Amino acid sequence: MRASLKPHSVFLRKECILPECLDPLRGPVGESWMVVEGMTAAVFDTMVRRMGWHFMGVDHACSRLGIATKEETAVRRAVARALAGVARRFNAAELVSIQMNRSMGLHAAIVTVQPRVIQQHSWLDMAGETHPQMVSAR
Repeated sequence: MRASLKPHSVFLRKECILPECLDPLRGPVGESWMVVEGMTAAVFDTMVRRMGWHFMGVDHACSRLGIATKEETAVRRAVARALAGVARRFNAAELVSIQMNRSMGLHAAIVTVQPRVIQQHSWLDMAGETHPQMVSAR
C-alpha cells in the first residue's frame, strides 16, 4: 500500500457523491474509504472545480500511529486509524505525511490526513439558500 500512497493522495468515503462526469480510478482502503489512484489532491481539486464543485479543507489534521513487524502493515494500520478519526461531516481526506521509524524489529508509521469535503455549493452559497430572508449590510 505504501508504494501507491504518497503525500497529497486523496481518500473518498465510499458514499461520497462526485460531479457527474468525474469517475476516477479508486482502490479500497478499509470498509469505509477508497483511495483515488494516480492523482494528487491538486489535480483532483482542479478537476472538481472545473465542474463547478468545491474541494475544501479544514485546519484540523488527524494523525495516528500504526505498529507492526512489516512496514506496509504499519502504514495500513496508521492510515485506517487516521481515516477513522475524520469526522463524518467530511467525505474526503488528503494524505499530508507518512513518517516511518524502526526499533527492536518493529515498524512504526505515523500518518497524518487533512479532512476535506467535496460538495456542489460553497459554504457561503449554502448559507444564502438556508436563510433567503437575509438582507445585505449597508
